[in-house]
Amino acid sequence: MKVVGSLVILYLLAILETLLSLVAGNSSVVVVTHENLQQIIDSNELVLLSFYTDWCRFSQILQPIFEEAAAKVLQKFPENGRVILGKVNCDIEDILADQFDILKYPTIKIIRNGLIGSQEYRGQRSVEAVFQFVEIELSDPIKEFHSIDELKTVDVGFGIVIGYFISNDHVEYDNYRRVASLLRNECRFLVGFGDLTKELRPPGKNALIFRGDPSIPNHKNQYSEYLGNMTSFKELTFWIDKRCVPLVREVTFENAEELSEEGLPFVLLFYNKDDVSPIQEFKNAIQSQLENETRVNFLTAEGKLFKHPLFHLGKSLTDLPVIAIDSFMHMYLFPRFKDIHKPGALKKFIDDLFSGALHFNFHMALEAKENSESIIDTAEDPPIVHESKFKDLKPSKHRYTLVNRTRDEL
Repeated sequence: MKVVGSLVILYLLAILETLLSLVAGNSSVVVVTHENLQQIIDSNELVLLSFYTDWCRFSQILQPIFEEAAAKVLQKFPENGRVILGKVNCDIEDILADQFDILKYPTIKIIRNGLIGSQEYRGQRSVEAVFQFVEIELSDPIKEFHSIDELKTVDVGFGIVIGYFISNDHVEYDNYRRVASLLRNECRFLVGFGDLTKELRPPGKNALIFRGDPSIPNHKNQYSEYLGNMTSFKELTFWIDKRCVPLVREVTFENAEELSEEGLPFVLLFYNKDDVSPIQEFKNAIQSQLENETRVNFLTAEGKLFKHPLFHLGKSLTDLPVIAIDSFMHMYLFPRFKDIHKPGALKKFIDDLFSGALHFNFHMALEAKENSESIIDTAEDPPIVHESKFKDLKPSKHRYTLVNRTRDEL
């Protein structure tokens, strides 16, 4: 009887295992491990990976939403190689969690055309929002022009890439489309085909040109032609990325979280929206003096939108424009906006942050004040330091479970 009982138990366990397998098999979300990751990202145009843990309540809230969105995506894009929504259990796949630098749960990473980057999905956590995001990502990132006159009136914005192709049935155009899909949020992309572009490209060949922000005078990359291998995804991506990602970006409440996670201190220009001329002065100064500076993020911030950190600095809209550094621990004021035109002044301000001089000078000024001894040049504004306010725009504990490992801060 014991043998029979054991067989019954084994039989029931086998049925249960089969049922669980069927349930898993009906899921539209693919379980991703270190063993199948490479095959998945290599064989799909777009991959969304949800990094989660079973004990994270935000992960549990997202799970059914992500599942329903995946089912809707699969129904709209059933063909192989277009899109996969996958999930990674970080308690099991700790190597993948480290590889993708997961610092919070749940994190949805975006992988385009096999290229693993740092970009995340940070939109609304709803079925419709995730579905619409996938729809946009899979839409054609390149707009075709049908007359040369269209190019004369096109809005260049921060930058535009224009392709002159013999036809769309060419490996070089396929590669251009892949890169455009990857960088659609950084630049605008146009293309023309056939006889329309015959006079704008070498005989029997395709061509790509970049037109930069016309408001930046003497910008060396305002117009350039791609001279590399047009079939090389890596080379073309590097060329377009170098030209399309602006040195100075606008910070908003929508992108502040993403910018803060880049881990670089902010060099901020607070401006009045009724007078945007300081923006161009700031851009020109950065372009001419600090084009190769990679230790910080150069940003513009609309003063009224960010009046709280502005007020925290002891400034108001009437004081604008104002320049400050936010290191995510402290904020430091640049003495006078007009000093950005002095060669080396803005660079020294940044150098002093990384050398510790800004913080040291602040403590020296405090000590001098307490001792009533003037050991600083009274002709210069004393350094002022405040607690960071942009750190409050980092990933919220009300949206994520934050991992107990943080990047070093200045």
